[in-house]
Amino acid sequence: MTEFMDLEAQDGVRMPWNVIPGTKQEASNCVVPVSAIYTPIKAFPVNNNSMPILPYAPLRCRTCRSILNPFSIVDFAAKIWICPFCFQRNHFPPHYASITDDNLPAELFPQYTTIEYEPPGPGEKSSVPPVFMFVVDTCIIEEEMSFLKSALSQAIDLLPDNSLVGLITFGTLVQVHELGGFGQIIPKTYVFKGSKDVSKDQLLEQLNFFIKKPKPSTGVIAGVRDGLSSDTIARFLVPAFDCEFTLNSVLEELQKDPWPVPPDQRSTRCTGTALSIAASLLGACVPGSGARILAFVGGPSTEGPAAIVSKNLSEPIRSHKDLDKDSAPHYHKAVKFYDALSKQLVHQGHVLDLFACALDQVGVAELKVAVEKTGGLVVLSDSFGHAVFKDSVRRVFHSGDYDLGLSSNGIFEINCSKDIKVQGIIGPCASLEKKGPLCSDAVVGQGNTSAWKMCGLDKATSLCLVFEIVKKEIPDATLQSTNNQFYFQFLTYYQHNCGQMRLRVTTLSRRWVAGPGSVQDLIAGFDQEAAAVVMARLVSFKMEIEVIFITLTLNISFQHN
Repeated sequence: MTEFMDLEAQDGVRMPWNVIPGTKQEASNCVVPVSAIYTPIKAFPVNNNSMPILPYAPLRCRTCRSILNPFSIVDFAAKIWICPFCFQRNHFPPHYASITDDNLPAELFPQYTTIEYEPPGPGEKSSVPPVFMFVVDTCIIEEEMSFLKSALSQAIDLLPDNSLVGLITFGTLVQVHELGGFGQIIPKTYVFKGSKDVSKDQLLEQLNFFIKKPKPSTGVIAGVRDGLSSDTIARFLVPAFDCEFTLNSVLEELQKDPWPVPPDQRSTRCTGTALSIAASLLGACVPGSGARILAFVGGPSTEGPAAIVSKNLSEPIRSHKDLDKDSAPHYHKAVKFYDALSKQLVHQGHVLDLFACALDQVGVAELKVAVEKTGGLVVLSDSFGHAVFKDSVRRVFHSGDYDLGLSSNGIFEINCSKDIKVQGIIGPCASLEKKGPLCSDAVVGQGNTSAWKMCGLDKATSLCLVFEIVKKEIPDATLQSTNNQFYFQFLTYYQHNCGQMRLRVTTLSRRWVAGPGSVQDLIAGFDQEAAAVVMARLVSFKMEIEVIFITLTLNISFQHN
């Protein structure tokens, strides 16, 4: 196992089969699929020289678009490199003219199978500020409100100075707070009815986005380049160093939702409407830039399109049995709403984080699709005063030893040898529907694509990649001994938490075996820990999506009990 741990330390990859079955039949006989657990932006020790950061753009194959790597065959005399994935011959550009066997660029060093690029933009390096939109529930008791305000004040002190901050509060109504412009002098809020879903166009009109600059007659309305003035955007998203006093003042004066609640009813809480407004506002102001919606929720949604239970206490909140019997009246409507919200957030490149602190349920079962597909965080606790909540909020912004390494706006792509196809990924990502010859007909998780969107990722985010071996015949011994390598390349484009756009490239080579006598080689390269993780992910995924599998699992559980 030490050898496999070393591979993980170098590339952030663990594979159940480090010697791969070479044919489709032998792969199916192995039961555990050919797969990998990959951590796209795994943090390496400072003294580890396995991953340099190169200040220039990568060199790509003109056919398959894979990137120059240590497994490429190089003709130094002709200044040509051969791609190991498609065998295309590519010429080196002029700035590689000095390349020799003794003067290699970093991407050809054998030990640099994982490498990172940080190419400069036009002129100086452009840094994109992180964006944080706080969405705060006010339908909580005074004691909980006090705990929450204290935690938020500490979080504000930890925000990077260049980050942009916005604030939305909700209860019976949704309040969008203007932290910049006139709002810095006199507190100003825009109020929306919680029972009604607000479209993006309606939101922009009511927030007076087009007072100084008329609304464009055609085209998408998003960001400065698409028709919005920077002054208007700056009213709702303000640099942290510029709005700290205003934001703290608003939080200090924040009170419990003032609308009376009859003894036989629950609080009127419009969680879905508030999150929809937050997503639309970010989509209009900072599309395609790293942004996070941090939702602090203290109870179940009872109002609007994403309600999970009625306001009457006589109606109990849905249980696991209700979901299993499909007898939860609000469930499917809420899931449909959050599924649409997740697609919107993925398209914008934004993340939804959920901090649910309540003794009652808050609707995570309905909300989870939006959190999972955007790579967000979920923190569950019974109180905003609990240490779990306070420590979790602190770690989101803290940049010390316990830094999560939060990054955003990522795209993950796969290249692999022609005898391998990609079945899919299980993990916090969403398909970009990039279909091609690499895509397998059999789909596992997010499949039928070779590229995925990862709106949020951190240094511990791991993906389960599942592959299919398509080679049917066993090659003769001569060919097997001369060309018995499968190649994989993982590309991760992402916005680093420092604001720079980066590309991390991991290229792997694994030997394949086939025919009589291959069993011992397969056993020698078997990683049982990685296999256990892969099978656990596959079982968990099937339990959530396959009705027959769920029923069988429940029956076995009941019989066992």
